[in-house]
Amino acid sequence: MSQQYPSPHEQQPYGDQPRTGGSGSNLAMVAHLGGILTYFFAGWVASLVVLLVERDRPHGAREEARVALNFQLTLLIAMVVGKIIDSLPVIGIIGWILMLAVGIIGLVLSILAAITVSRGASYRYPFSLELVR
Repeated sequence: MSQQYPSPHEQQPYGDQPRTGGSGSNLAMVAHLGGILTYFFAGWVASLVVLLVERDRPHGAREEARVALNFQLTLLIAMVVGKIIDSLPVIGIIGWILMLAVGIIGLVLSILAAITVSRGASYRYPFSLELVR
């Protein structure tokens, strides 16, 4: 059996391969992945850093960071409410359950957003307050 090898003109060198990402999509992924830290009240930090680094660019990672920051601030408000309820003597368990649920929601949706952004698409969270424009 003889194998057919493509001619050198048909092969593309590695440097000419199409790119699926870049530093912009990596920064957008970092902005969304900051939500993993929601349960520790720090999910908003990564989004804010990316937003400040990309503030001069009109689209791309800046827009994704803005969306992620709005969602993370929404979760932060829910976590603070949960912490306040948690400190109440009789209904404290409700606050703990709320904080646990918000942490899990933040984890799952942040990972989904990072996967979507890594594929080159934009992600919108199912609920979010528009606090940063």
